[in-house]
Amino acid sequence: MFDCKNFCFNWSMEARRLAILCSHLCPVNLGSSPAPLLNLSSSSCASGSKSEHLIYDSQKGSLQDDCVFCKIVRGEAPAFKLYDDDSCLCILDTRPLSNGHSLIIPKSHYSSLEATPPSVIAAMCSKVPIISNAIMKSTGSDSFNLLVNNGEAAGQVIFHTHIHIIPRKARDCLWASESLERRTLKFDEEASRLAKSIQEILHSTKENDSKVQESNLTEN
Repeated sequence: MFDCKNFCFNWSMEARRLAILCSHLCPVNLGSSPAPLLNLSSSSCASGSKSEHLIYDSQKGSLQDDCVFCKIVRGEAPAFKLYDDDSCLCILDTRPLSNGHSLIIPKSHYSSLEATPPSVIAAMCSKVPIISNAIMKSTGSDSFNLLVNNGEAAGQVIFHTHIHIIPRKARDCLWASESLERRTLKFDEEASRLAKSIQEILHSTKENDSKVQESNLTEN
């Protein structure tokens, strides 16, 4: 038997999910008297010939020069700039989940978090306290979510690494998942296997990184 109520609920949740995924693809009208759009500083995205603007996306195996964030960095697309330095910039999300929803993006193109050098991630994260504090003061918020959608299944739609800063207020009911009851972790064999697997991968990754560093030192 067709369950109309359940169908409408699922459709509503799917529509909301798509709205989140598309949150910064289409600029919106920000009011009758918006602040001036600012041109962002040039960076590695802006240097070189047209052929050097082509970005190789290792996850997709294709060349593209239509990355919206690279266009913003090159000054080819408008954005409301909140913060700008040599390594990254922060802009207002054009379809915010809350007032002041902002994005920290690196000025060089990296398609995913794992493809982003640790030094770049560190530079981005080091700006979170000062930027988030300014955003909370300006919006009258006292909390915020720090969010990264990494990979298609996690909702990433712009394959240029970025961090969301989403201001929050009490009882804003922003995330439906906050009302869901969480399951308590069982200290059983399944959890033990999971922890051991993660530990082994981390150990292997650390060893490989050490070998690469030694190789680089030897070559130099």
